[in-house]
Amino acid sequence: MQKLINGVRVSCVEDIPELEAMEYANDEIRLWAEKGKEISSIFITLDGYMIVIDAKERSPIRRIRRITGYLSEVTNFNDGKRNELADRRNHDEQEYNYPSEREKYLKRMV
Repeated sequence: MQKLINGVRVSCVEDIPELEAMEYANDEIRLWAEKGKEISSIFITLDGYMIVIDAKERSPIRRIRRITGYLSEVTNFNDGKRNELADRRNHDEQEYNYPSEREKYLKRMV
């Protein structure tokens, strides 16, 4: 079973009934919220007769971009800034066409 509960991706093995899994997930979300933390995903499995709940914390890292002098998250960009971001090139992946020896020689002759 895979569900989205309060923005949290919950996965569960088929041996656990869906309603029971949802109760475990809601309890885990509540416990983490009491600590001031957010969960990104929960995976519920069985270990013999034991229920194992593996919860992953949502990353507090935000991606900030600099476009024409402005530092901001992409979600705050207007259409012009988004287009400018889309037009950017990754120079590490760019293919370089270096001049051949003949081209270098001809340039010196001019």
